[in-house]
Amino acid sequence: MSIIDPQKKVALASDHAGYEMKMMIEGYLDSQNIAYTDFGTHSAESCDYPDFAHPAAEAVESGVCYPGIALCGSGNGIAMTLNKHQGIRAAICWTVELARLAREHNDANVLVLPARFIDPALAMNIVDAFLSTPFEGGRHIRRVEKIPVKR
Repeated sequence: MSIIDPQKKVALASDHAGYEMKMMIEGYLDSQNIAYTDFGTHSAESCDYPDFAHPAAEAVESGVCYPGIALCGSGNGIAMTLNKHQGIRAAICWTVELARLAREHNDANVLVLPARFIDPALAMNIVDAFLSTPFEGGRHIRRVEKIPVKR
């Protein structure tokens, strides 16, 4: 099973620290015939992760893209930026099991990878687990519904 909607593209975003791994993920997505939109960065030159996280988050929030994959050195900065958006549930995952649980229990819609702390083979396994794990629903629905801030 896959969470990929063939009518939508996966949103990709990274800073310079995640650029190389993002390019590997693009190759993996190409090999799986999964469409994506790369919101940047487009080089390994030093840059600011919010410049790429915000447009990717907006694309996922609006439904233009689903899901998202984002990377930075530790995963923290880009995850914090993504999670400022009401409709985003970004989860930092450094193991396959965390990726599965983020999908099954939290209905995470953006996978965040800490590019400086995982090797490329593990990253591809995490991406595969995230993209192939459905939300479990059930008792988890009420918890996920409580995440957005009530205004």
